[in-house]
Amino acid sequence: MITIPKQVFTFFNKLQKNNNRDWFNSHKAEFKTLEKQVKDCYNYLGQLMNNHDQIDKVKIFRIYRDVRFSKNKQPYKTHFGGSFNRKKPELRGGYYLHIQPNNESFIAIGFWEPNKEDLIRIRKEFEMDDEEIRDILKQKAFKSIWGEFTGDSLKTAPRGFDKTHKAIDLIRRKQFIFIKKYTDKDVLSSDFIENINTAFNTARPYLDYMSDVLTTNLNGESLI
Repeated sequence: MITIPKQVFTFFNKLQKNNNRDWFNSHKAEFKTLEKQVKDCYNYLGQLMNNHDQIDKVKIFRIYRDVRFSKNKQPYKTHFGGSFNRKKPELRGGYYLHIQPNNESFIAIGFWEPNKEDLIRIRKEFEMDDEEIRDILKQKAFKSIWGEFTGDSLKTAPRGFDKTHKAIDLIRRKQFIFIKKYTDKDVLSSDFIENINTAFNTARPYLDYMSDVLTTNLNGESLI
């Protein structure tokens, strides 16, 4: 059974206290070994997910931070992050797995920064009919794992939308994401990867609904 090695947390806790190039370079071999083990976990998860979705790419993000435009000048991330991309163009949205010590690990699904066209299309759908999305989000299996929407919203109605509309809580949203957090104990458990796969599988009705919205016009006609 493939599991996240506990040494990952130990390494990142040390890196947090020694976030500089000299320390990292002297421990780079240790990092590369851990990185390989974690990549194996991500790829295994991707294989499991292909039993219930179509994942065309698993991407593990680099540990090096882009500090050019950041106030935080520490050169290294103290976590692993990776995405699982659905087959485009018919399947939209994605999955994310974040591994970080001190109970900061989480998974996420949805739409982090929709482009302007997608954002308008989603809002128009909610304006026309919000019952289907609300029914999906109220499903017991989904709600027990994913809870409520998180992410940014406008303080008022977007331009061109009625601020008194019954779906204004949805229409105001700028991000359409859900997050589930995990403790360090959860991450190191023998069934962690399988549990994440189950959680991601539970998200399918939401992601498939949003995919249908974003690949059709308001008449339900395919755009692809």
